[in-house]
Amino acid sequence: MPPPKRAWQRMLSGRRLDLLDPTPVDIEIEDIAHGLAFVARWNGQTRGDWPYSVAEHSLLVEEIYTRMTARPEPRWQLAALLHDAPEYVIGDMISPVKAAVGPGYEGLDERLTAAIHIRFGLPVKLPAPVKKKVKAADRVSAWMEATQLAGFSPEEADRFFGRPDPALLNGLALHLRPPAAARAAFTARHATLLAQV
Repeated sequence: MPPPKRAWQRMLSGRRLDLLDPTPVDIEIEDIAHGLAFVARWNGQTRGDWPYSVAEHSLLVEEIYTRMTARPEPRWQLAALLHDAPEYVIGDMISPVKAAVGPGYEGLDERLTAAIHIRFGLPVKLPAPVKKKVKAADRVSAWMEATQLAGFSPEEADRFFGRPDPALLNGLALHLRPPAAARAAFTARHATLLAQV
C-alpha cells in the first residue's frame, strides 16, 4: 500500500502546514496575514504601483459586511475578514479558473477553511444567512475593484457582480499599500475582532 499523500509547506512561523490534511494547530494568523498581503487579486492585472492584495480585499469585505449588518456580531465580522484566508497558501484564482479546476480546488479550500475556523473559534460551516451576507459583501468589493482597479466599465461590472447600493459605497476606499502595511492592517483588525469574540 502506498504511503498517504502529503503536501506540506513550511511557514515563516516555523509551522509545517499539510495542505491536504490541515490541522488547526498549524494555523497562525501571522502566516495568513503575510501570505494574503503578497497574493495579488485579479492575477495582478490592476492599476497602481502596488498589487491589490487579498489582505486588502479581505479588510474591505469585512468593512462592507459590517455596514450591511444592523448589529454585527464580532465572530461573523471575523468570519468575513477570514473569508479568503485559505488563499494564503493556495493563491487567488479568478472564478472561471476555479470552476475549470473543479471539485479538487473546492475540497482543498473547504479543508483549509475548516482548520482556520476551528483555530479562531468559528464554526466549521457558517450559518447560511451569514455566509450569504459575506458573499454579498464580497460581490460589492469585486464590483469596486473591477471598476476602480481592473479596467471594467460600470456596466460590465454590473453584469458580473450586480450594481451595489450607492449608499453602501459612501466613504469606502480601496487601498494600495506595500505588503508590509497590508499585513499589519490585517493582523491588527484580526486582533481587534478576536478580542471581541
